[in-house]
Parts: sequence; structure tokens; C-alpha cells
Amino acid sequence: MRRSGTADLPLHGGRVPAWLADRMTMLGTAICEAVVHHYGPSELLTRLSDPFWFQALGAVMGMDWHSSGITTSVMGALKRGLTPRAHELGIYICGGRGRHSRRTPDELRTLGDRFGLDGEGLVRTSRLTARIDNNAIADGFQIYLHTMVVTRKGEWAVVQQGLNDATRTARRYHWHSASVRDFVSAPHTAIVGTSAGTIVNLVDSQAAPAQQAMLALVRESPDRVAGEVRRLVVPRRHDVRPEDVDARRLGAVLAVAHERDLRDFASLLLVEKLGPRTLQSLALVAEVVHGTPVRFSDPARFAFAHGGKDGHPFPVPLRVYDETIDVLRRSLDRATLDDRQRDDGLKRLDRFVRAVESHMAPEADVAGALAYERRMSPAFDGRTVFDREPREVPRPARRRKGQGILPFD
Repeated sequence: MRRSGTADLPLHGGRVPAWLADRMTMLGTAICEAVVHHYGPSELLTRLSDPFWFQALGAVMGMDWHSSGITTSVMGALKRGLTPRAHELGIYICGGRGRHSRRTPDELRTLGDRFGLDGEGLVRTSRLTARIDNNAIADGFQIYLHTMVVTRKGEWAVVQQGLNDATRTARRYHWHSASVRDFVSAPHTAIVGTSAGTIVNLVDSQAAPAQQAMLALVRESPDRVAGEVRRLVVPRRHDVRPEDVDARRLGAVLAVAHERDLRDFASLLLVEKLGPRTLQSLALVAEVVHGTPVRFSDPARFAFAHGGKDGHPFPVPLRVYDETIDVLRRSLDRATLDDRQRDDGLKRLDRFVRAVESHMAPEADVAGALAYERRMSPAFDGRTVFDREPREVPRPARRRKGQGILPFD
């Protein structure tokens, strides 16, 4: 079996405050809905199974760009937001952290009964991916979060995370059914990490295919196997540094947002009167929705959309965050009413930023951009988990029957 990838992350404690958790639910749901709208449910699973895209998604949603909390918070937000829309979108999220992960089998059986899928087969797959990552490889990580995302047609992706108490790190594992050939004859794409001892003996008879997979793995060339997996390893430090960011890609975003001629043209594409800071966030959100896998090699860059809850690289700009949600929501409402508007302003904004990147090749002053964000934070209603003042979370406006929607095309 081919695992899609892994991500090694510093362990972060604490909880996501309500003022951010609710906004993450709204923004994450809108981003996933946009991906499904433009590219279909299968593409969303492909992206969720990419550790780099997943990290970029968490960063653009306001989580600290490198923390272990991205996994729990993002999957929790998506489950809260997408579950009420599951039948409409054809995306079902099962499991979660702790006690929620133990509900996964029952949730999968329910899906199987409802849509004529092999529910027991999905349960077996869920258990097998967890046991392979938890038991079959002695890498020191014990799984504590397991989420399985399933489409109505039975395609699935698994996102799960393990904890290593000794190193105070977490490792996220990604799986995707599109990469599966046979649990028995095809091993993981790679097992990457510092050796923590011999392979653990599997005692459960249901995990026998995993034993065979591990035996097959040791016959492979380590160089060939390790070279095929997408693996993300982020530093333990909290701050974002220039070496973490593709300065040319960030430069294009900043140029489109803050240089008057480019900003005016970008606003014309969107048919929105947007300030430069909101345009900056929307450009990064547009890339998360429409970007190709190669675009996410520097997930720290996406923290320039909405900062991070701990203030790294800068406080979450609530005023900008709320306007981003509002514009994206109106875009989706417009597309829902008129399917011909699939090629909306967000897609054209993404193409425009890439054109600027290709032809003008600006280099971002990363340190200068960070200093600007911190200086302007009060004006953007910047917020971190260390602030005590509660903030009201805006609710999406409801349309009355016959009420118009601001065009976004």
C-alpha cells in the first residue's frame, strides 16, 4: 500500500479559542466546498492526502504554520462544517480524536448501508491503516487521532496523527485509496524517520496483511522507497524566516495586493471593492483552492493570509479574516445559483497572480512584510490566544427570498 505522505511537527499544547475555531469552520468549509465545486469530491481527497497542501490549508485558516495542532483543529473544523453539507457535497468525515476515533467503524457501517458500499471493507481499511502506522513500524509514534474521509462512491482518504512523548513531536500520516493496489503485496511508499528499534510483532490476526507488507518493504531498496514519498518536516522554532518561504511566490501575492496598478486590475477581476490586505489573503486562499501540488512546497507562505493563533508569524487579523470568509461565501452562493459561473473571480485572481510571478518575478522582502503585518495588527483587529478580551464571531448573512447577491465573477 502506498502512503501518500507524512509530516513531522513540533508538539503544541492548548486549545483553539472559540473566536478562531468558529472562523476556521466557516473558512475551511468554504475552501473545501470550492474545491468540490470546481474539481469534484475526488480532488478534495487527493488534496487532503497531500501533507504539504494540508499544512498550507491549516496555515491559511489561522493555525500556527508548523504546529501539531493543525491536524486536530483542521479536521475538527472540517467535520463540523462539512457534516451538515455531506449529502449535498458527497463528502463524509468519520472519526476524529480520542473517543471520536472509536466511533469510526459505526460511522463507516452507516455510510455503507446508506449508499450500498462495502461498509465492513471500509472498517477493515480504517483499522489496517491505523495499525500499520501505530504497530507495524517502530518509529515511536502512537496514534491518537484517526479520521477517514469517504465519498459517496467509496473513495477514501485517511489523515491520522501519532505522538512521540520522548521527542515531543507529532507525526501525521496521509493515505489515499487512489494509491492502493493491494494491502498484502504492496507496502508503504516509505517509512521515514530515526530508527527506534526492530519491527513490532503484530498480534491481531486482522493485521496479517500488514505483516506481509512489512516483509515486502525490507526487500526494497531504501533509497528507491524513501525517494517516492512526500514528506514534510518543519523546524521546532515558532517564527517564520525568509528561508521558509518562496520569496518569488510571496512577492507576486504582495505585489498584486499592494501595488496600485496591479491591485486595481485584480479588483476589476473580482468585481469587489477590496482593500489591499483582504486581497492579499484572498490571493493565498485562491491558490489553496486552485493551486497544483508543486505550489505547496513552502506551506509557511500561507501564514501570510491570516497569521497564527499564537502570534506567529503575526496575530490573526480578524477584520481581514471575516472579509475573506464573506467574499468567498458570496462567490460560492453565486456559483450555486448559476452553474455557468464556475470560472469565478477567485480562479481568475489565482491565474493573475501566477502571471505576475512568471513575468515580473518580484522578490518579497519577507522580514519587511512580517514587520508590516505586526505594525498594522491593531488596525486589522489582530488577535492571539494570549489576549483576554472576547471577540464576537460573525455569522454568515442569510439571504431572503428574492434578495440579490453581489456578483463575484
